[in-house]
Amino acid sequence: MNPDVTWLFADTPENVMNNASPHATIIDSADVKHWHVETEVLIVGGGGAGISAAIEAADAGAAVVVLEAASESGGSTALAGGLIYMGGGTPTQLACGFDDDIEEMYKYLIQAAGPNADAEKVRLYCDRTLEHYDWLIHQGVVFKPEYYPEKHTNTPNEAALMFTGNEDAWPYNTHAKPAPRGHKPQIKGDHGGVPLMENLLRSACRKGVEIMCDTRALNIIMNDSVVVGIAARIDMQMCYFKARRGVILTTGGFIMNRDMVAEYAPRLAIGNYPNGNPNDTGDGIRMGINAGGVGVNMDEGFICTPFYPPHQFIESIIVDETGNRFINEDVYHGRLGSAILDRPDGRYYLIIDSRHFEVLNRPPMGGYPVAGTGETIAELERELKLPLGALVRTLNTYNQCATDGQDPTYHKSSKYLIPLNQPPYAAFDLTVGNGGIYATMTFGGLETLPTGEVVTANNTLVPGLYAAGRNSAGLPRCAEGYASGMSIGDATFFGRLAGLSASKRRLGQAQKSVN
Repeated sequence: MNPDVTWLFADTPENVMNNASPHATIIDSADVKHWHVETEVLIVGGGGAGISAAIEAADAGAAVVVLEAASESGGSTALAGGLIYMGGGTPTQLACGFDDDIEEMYKYLIQAAGPNADAEKVRLYCDRTLEHYDWLIHQGVVFKPEYYPEKHTNTPNEAALMFTGNEDAWPYNTHAKPAPRGHKPQIKGDHGGVPLMENLLRSACRKGVEIMCDTRALNIIMNDSVVVGIAARIDMQMCYFKARRGVILTTGGFIMNRDMVAEYAPRLAIGNYPNGNPNDTGDGIRMGINAGGVGVNMDEGFICTPFYPPHQFIESIIVDETGNRFINEDVYHGRLGSAILDRPDGRYYLIIDSRHFEVLNRPPMGGYPVAGTGETIAELERELKLPLGALVRTLNTYNQCATDGQDPTYHKSSKYLIPLNQPPYAAFDLTVGNGGIYATMTFGGLETLPTGEVVTANNTLVPGLYAAGRNSAGLPRCAEGYASGMSIGDATFFGRLAGLSASKRRLGQAQKSVN
């Protein structure tokens, strides 16, 4: 990415980095002798949430400065596939022949968010999904009106629209009418985050947003109970940034902070592929908690084990060390990953027959090794050291279900319910630690209102402090229900609301209760 960026350089600071540690708490504004930069809205983090917040705040008339720890803006959003979860009959859906409904989208997302769902955020996101689509178009984002029908982690061509979660899989298809809602900005392949961030950054810079890269925020600055600024490190020196209206934390999650993951989300620590950028270290969450905020949903996150593409693997069966199936194999790869990490000490295998042997030259995207082969299923069973007769019984039952066109136990869709009756057979090893990818990222963060204000444990607001993206607990709350696009959709939408809220605030407003 190389959009035009307006750079703002700080004055030479009088304090060196040694005056504050990465784990220091709050700085009293009375101790700040000189403000290097003063602005109205100060945003910490230049990814999808931060730049969306910056655009909205600038459109509301506020002067905006963005602090970015990396050498260029974009964050994890720029590294992602770029899918954005939107529905209710977007122009792209309609052009592809899908007449979606906002209520069906809500029913799906509230189930996907799981037992810790924030119903108010889900409701607002769904009600304004078409407006958010239009906002992205206004920023220059292009969605090619083409539907990709196969199971994949993203559209491999320039097509915009695809199913990205469990919409069409049991049990979610019993709660809501399925529809494809993943929208990828136009680009060939799995790089949709690049054009998304290019357009958002270009829009922000046109509106006068000032972006400082290589600037690592370390501490919240407060005047009594009010957040008034940020202390940040530039070239190993401390600089002080004053925000006359508000500070917005959008620094990403904490998947790159092994200590935080071990403390808050030990299940995610089992994964072997942290999904994010090097600055997803939880700094914004830490600063928000120090200022009086509270972390919620901290144990949850995304767990991905991509057993497809190619899509033929969905016609396989997946068994554990007992030789039995335990899930419908047409699920989104995140649901499978969550089920496996619920019991990571087990053994797991993906079983195929000779119809799919050509894909042995192109193994599953997750990189799983071949665990065994057999001229008969009994021979494969012995090679995998499964209980005598277990895999034979499982496959016989599955093949009968496939012949009958229904899977009464696991409810796999009939379009993927194909008999595995053409020997020889092979098994891929999905067991944790045996070479396959288990990618993880965090969903926990600061408790916020839908409009971005950070909430305390006493259910009051932290004056002057806002958060969005993976610094807050937003739409994504549950590993097993996650759908690709929920995170970027959440970050860009609720980033916008945080930017608008901060732009309207004035210093001196009293702390107030949420209710």
